[in-house]
Formats: sequence, structure tokens, C-alpha cells
Amino acid sequence: MLSPLPCNLYKQALCTFATSRILSAILLLSPSERMNATQRTIVLIPARMASSRLPGKPLAMIGGLPMTVQVLRRGEEAKLGPVVVAAAESEIVRSVEKAGGRAILTDPSLPSGSDRIHAGLQAIDPDGEYEVVINLQGDLPAISPGAIVNCHRALLDSGADIATLASEIEDSEELENPNVVKAMARFETGQTVAIAEDFQRRLPAGWSGPQLHHVGLYAYRRTALEAFVSLPPSKRERERKLEQMRALDAGMTIAVGLVDTIPFGVDTPEDLERARALFSAA
Repeated sequence: MLSPLPCNLYKQALCTFATSRILSAILLLSPSERMNATQRTIVLIPARMASSRLPGKPLAMIGGLPMTVQVLRRGEEAKLGPVVVAAAESEIVRSVEKAGGRAILTDPSLPSGSDRIHAGLQAIDPDGEYEVVINLQGDLPAISPGAIVNCHRALLDSGADIATLASEIEDSEELENPNVVKAMARFETGQTVAIAEDFQRRLPAGWSGPQLHHVGLYAYRRTALEAFVSLPPSKRERERKLEQMRALDAGMTIAVGLVDTIPFGVDTPEDLERARALFSAA
């Protein structure tokens, strides 16, 4: 009869067996699933009351909930990790917590949503546990959870520093509208993720790639977010008023994932009424 293993060797054998089973399971996953199994993700929603066209919009009621809480629910439905609102004002924090969500108060003077989610991340996770950060805009109450997942997958599958989304433009008016930012990327046949070459408000003459409407949802590797907020605005960022140009000008790579539809954003009182009608009809 074999002698039993000493306790410490037995525990070591169990640990080795469990580790091998976990590694075997990970190897059966897709590239993005493998990365997600080893890199922890957090979703952060920047929110502030100041808005030139729709003041107080984070607390605007849509479908019985404040808009920021509706966005929080979409983030939770994506099931990528914890979802936290990085708020500029205490009333936003209170409204989120009242709905059972988590929010953290940040400096109201921060200049951008990227700076706000970075501040929130540093407060929530000073030890760097979360390696992937989703910046989910607080004015997208009807965004599909699948779009959030697609952005996350584009980051992991591409190996880029940052990922975002875009959808093909089908309307000539949209194509000519400078308020519609165009993502410039060329996709290999059958592929839905490519590396961005540029972002423009008007496509340059001679552009032979697809005509894409940029969707302002971002997934960052934490190291890229930290580098991004430490940089001053670049010349092209200031000229085009496009924050993502800072990343490109610093040599960062931005992956673009294709999606079928543009998420509906709420920027004006008319948008708010449309969103309310959309939720009441659901």
C-alpha cells in the first residue's frame, strides 16, 4: 500500500493540478476570452452636471431612472466587471447610490471625461488590480451592452493600446456633417477590427477606405490611460478638437471595432424627449 503524501506535498500537488486545469481551460478560449480570463476589467462612467446644451443631464429622468443610472445598467448588462460612476458632483453620487449603484466623487475642475475616469480609477484601485478600463459615456442610456463588449473585444484581440467603435455611414448628410467624427481604418476581408490611421471631421479627398462614423466609446489598457492623461494636448488635438489625436500623436495605437448601429446619445432637450419616448415604448 502506498504511503500518503506529506501534507505540504499534497497541497502542492493539488495546486499544480488545479493550475494545469485552469491553464487548459484558458487555452480553449478565443484570444479575447483568454485575455479577459487573465486581465481584470472595470467600467467607469464620467458624469458632470455642467452641460452647455442640457444642464443637469446626468439626473434627467428616462424610463423612471436618472440617465446616469440607465447608463450604469447598460454597463452592468455587459458583464465585463464592476461598473462605477466617476461623478463631478455629490448629487450624482447620491442618485447612483440610491439606485443601488456605486459612484465616486471626483474633482469638478477636471478637464475631460478621460481625466475623470482616471481620477476615479486611482481612488478606487490605487494598487492597480484592474488592467483594462472602459470609458462609457454618461449620455448613452440606450447603448447596447453588446457594443460595450465589442469595444472590449477589439482591444484584447488587436493588442492595441486603446480601442473604440465605428459604424458605416449610409447617409450623405451625415458624411458631410463636421459634427460627425470619421474614423479612418482599413479592414482586411472578413475582419471587423483594424488599427486606426486617423480621425477627421471631414474625410480627405482620395480616401479609399470605408466611410465610418466614430462612436465615442473607449477601452484602454490601464498603462495607456495613465500615459494619455499625463500628456499635454497635441497640436492636431487642439486644431481638430478631437481628444483621440493626442494618443495617435504620441504613437499609441487605437483599434477600431465595427458595429452595425450608432448608439443614441443625449445632448439636447430634443434628444432627451426622444430618449424618453424610446424607453416608454420599450
